[in-house]
Amino acid sequence: MKAVLALADGRVFYGKAFGACGETTGEVVFNTSMTGYQEILTDPSYCGEIVTMTYPQIGNYGINREDVESGKPHLSGFVVKEYCDFPSNWRSDMTLNDYLVENGVVGIQGIDTRALVRHIRDKGAQNGIISSVDLDPESLIAKARKAPSLVGQDLVQKVTCDSPYKWQEGIWTLGSGYSQAEGDGQFKVVAYDFGIKRNILRHLTEAGCRVTVVPADTPAQDVLAMDPDGIFLSNGPGDPEPIAYAQDNIRQLLGKKPIFGICLGHQLLALALGGKTFKLKFGHRGGNQPVMRHESGQVEITSQNHGFAVEAGSIDDEAVQTHINLNDNTIEGLEHKRLPAFSVQYHPEASPGPHDARYLFERFTALMAKQRGE
Repeated sequence: MKAVLALADGRVFYGKAFGACGETTGEVVFNTSMTGYQEILTDPSYCGEIVTMTYPQIGNYGINREDVESGKPHLSGFVVKEYCDFPSNWRSDMTLNDYLVENGVVGIQGIDTRALVRHIRDKGAQNGIISSVDLDPESLIAKARKAPSLVGQDLVQKVTCDSPYKWQEGIWTLGSGYSQAEGDGQFKVVAYDFGIKRNILRHLTEAGCRVTVVPADTPAQDVLAMDPDGIFLSNGPGDPEPIAYAQDNIRQLLGKKPIFGICLGHQLLALALGGKTFKLKFGHRGGNQPVMRHESGQVEITSQNHGFAVEAGSIDDEAVQTHINLNDNTIEGLEHKRLPAFSVQYHPEASPGPHDARYLFERFTALMAKQRGE
């Protein structure tokens, strides 16, 4: 079945449909990871986006029920150069195509993804549409132009949990699967769910935390009533500026308990401190972003997924920059000058991706231990 991908600026790509038949709109972005498409599909941070994989063959290791970052895919659409319908992997439960059909995700394959990525790099990420039901390019371009921008939208409410829940699952190991936490753990942590990845929760558990996940709009006083040792601010989709309720809660929590933020949590912490954020031209999405740690000069290879960033200099009165992206010099980490609060823009849980930054979870537990006087 034929399919068309049309961008709002008029660029059109013709290919073949895969996944669910239909039509979908979203901001067209690209991810440079060679593996991990299943984790990417289920990462809530991709809500509202049509994701293009730069690696040419996708689907070759299938889909399994373990390597998911949430209960279902959250992205708007999926774009690949070559789809493999015959996976070879002893852990595979089903094909990628069947998984997309099962979850209603519209995809397109067989297009020149190199040309698409070069276009996005030159012109910037923009709205697009994938359709296997309407193949008229002019009609599709008009629909893409009418689609709402990610800027100004509160996408967090689409992906956050409905009610608080406990998390006890640890990291996965070959032969035994996911571990289960024994006992209560040393530190009690409340995690705000702005679109949280499960591997973040697993690493918090492995670091000795008893984690309670709460909805994104949970009032600060309710969190403090749980008497946690620390508060975690999760990743999530889209523009951080409209998430005013989260910024207000963070302001009320600062100085009361140690705070650790990742990705959207990092941006929300910066905004709560009076900083500013801006939209990147085409974002950082992949598993090989070089980041320098100012404290030691050490370079970490990091996993990233974000389209917005903290504006340099906007938080100098309250926080110091701790990490910098060596590709474009954007802020990758910050730490409050006086209070126990820090954050990073990248993903230390790295699923998919490298594990250079796992030390940050231990840094969080050390901060909680210090706060308790240990």
